[in-house]
Amino acid sequence: LPPDALLGLPAAVARISTAIDDHEPILIVGDYDCDGATAIALAVEGLRMLGATVDYLVPNRFENGYGLTPEVVDAALVHPRLGRPALLVTVDNGIASVAGVEHANSLGLPVIVTDHHLPAETLPAALAIVNPNQPGCPFPDKNLAGVGVMLYVLIALRSHRRQLGRFDGPPPSLSPLMDLAALGTVADVVPLDHNNRILVSQGLKRMRAGKMRPGIRALFDAARRDWRKAQPFDMGFALGPRINAAGRLDDMSVGIACLLADDDAAAQTLAAQLNDLNIERREIEQSMLNDALAGFPETLPFGQTTLTVYRDDFHQGVVGIVAGRLKDRFHRPTIVFAPADNGEVRGSGRS
Repeated sequence: LPPDALLGLPAAVARISTAIDDHEPILIVGDYDCDGATAIALAVEGLRMLGATVDYLVPNRFENGYGLTPEVVDAALVHPRLGRPALLVTVDNGIASVAGVEHANSLGLPVIVTDHHLPAETLPAALAIVNPNQPGCPFPDKNLAGVGVMLYVLIALRSHRRQLGRFDGPPPSLSPLMDLAALGTVADVVPLDHNNRILVSQGLKRMRAGKMRPGIRALFDAARRDWRKAQPFDMGFALGPRINAAGRLDDMSVGIACLLADDDAAAQTLAAQLNDLNIERREIEQSMLNDALAGFPETLPFGQTTLTVYRDDFHQGVVGIVAGRLKDRFHRPTIVFAPADNGEVRGSGRS
């Protein structure tokens, strides 16, 4: 589908293009799952191809929580590599970041939100919002993942800059980004409808032909999967979980660094770290699941419509996976809680 129908896209593209022309630093703020990691990598790579000065920031699950919070905005102001950015662009988050965007606005830092999650009644007061699920957006495909939304932004930005005559020769091809778009789309378990199926199939073609970035090739090797026969299964159950493990147990910057690695040696080292984290994640998950099951009867009492689980030694990075396992076993909406900082409790639900 052409990107023209995406609400907010012209304003977003015009502001990003101005930042490129004026050599203003752009900071990408993403989510700490595989969709967020691939969206960050795609945004950074794509914007650099189009001439931008750009870097990224990913919140820490355990310190910052989810999305563009005021604390993340403060961290963005003193980015270690970029300094103070002139523009924030969120990927795979931001539609719920009302307070964070308000804080950025108060500091004179404009924000462009690109997201795919369902909005609440109040939208953030961003410079532009690109989200097919926002009210009034006529874009017919509501199932884009966060990485897919950012891909559409880049497609429109390239077209805009071509019309402005900003390229000396042919505009750069965005096809090298399709491996990232495919991986993030499959890993986020969005429906593979007509549009998403095209994105995924194009990424798979590049993978099978060996035309993928070193990080994705290294993840295939770490997972002992044959990239020559790449399938959606490989992305959903081999590559995606290894990237997700970084955000669950450590810092997603390891996963993003792997996706952005320029050479095979660096990519192999980072993929090995992600593989180790994924092994640790599986062990923690199985231990938590066994502990939870030990507290449940084999058959739930009649009328038991929900499940709630908490233990002092649960790991908050894995609660969502365990909730999903319990939901699949007992067929009940399930919330699993774990201790967080400052005496708080943090949970994740599956239904």
